[in-house]
Amino acid sequence: MTPRTKEQNEEIRLRRLAQIRKAAADVFLNKGPLLEIRDVAAQAGLGYGTVYHYYSHKGDLLHDLLWDALDRAGDWLEVPMEAPHDSDAGMAPADGHFCWAAAADTGNSAAAGSRSGSRVTAAELGPVAAAGVRLMQLWAEDHALYLLHKLAGEGFAALPEGRSIPLLAAFRREVLTPLAALLRSGHAADGAAASGGNAAEPQDLLQHAEMLLAALVGCASLSLRRGKLHEEARDIARLLKL
Repeated sequence: MTPRTKEQNEEIRLRRLAQIRKAAADVFLNKGPLLEIRDVAAQAGLGYGTVYHYYSHKGDLLHDLLWDALDRAGDWLEVPMEAPHDSDAGMAPADGHFCWAAAADTGNSAAAGSRSGSRVTAAELGPVAAAGVRLMQLWAEDHALYLLHKLAGEGFAALPEGRSIPLLAAFRREVLTPLAALLRSGHAADGAAASGGNAAEPQDLLQHAEMLLAALVGCASLSLRRGKLHEEARDIARLLKL
């Protein structure tokens, strides 16, 4: 048998890490901090020793899982605008920065493919609601992303302080700040009418972004556990009057 090359070994290592982290996110949804390495191994269909080789401590696994999810967390807000089709006329916010229907699916590609006809546009729901629907649909396909947003609302208290503080700072920079910019854009007219033209302060917008994500996390929990979040995301957005 020809020995594997260094590149092949690295590819196998990265694939195995992704498999373990995905399984850990799925288990954490049901067991929370009670998650054990043996639970992850069973979910991933791997031997206990294989998972233990990569992660001997569940805290290390959770830490890496969350940072890995953070790399994907801003995708729903950062997709560049593409030229709208005739049927999508008027879908873009006035500043032309966001395009929700163009957002790429992550996570389960098979599930994403079967849902390719489900498009979320700002014309249907408004930019903030459309973004919320898009995020919840990503949570349905990528449980690590849901876990990231859920634990961010708790200040990543499940991690030691030395690990939670850098992660929370990065989350605020990569997720909350862009979301606050969307809230400023999406609610500019309403805010001016209600306050006599006084725009919300940046700190207020960040707090609004935190509250919005917390509301989405809470409302999405039941649908996610039932496997219905992708289909019920729009109903949740309407319920919250986004």
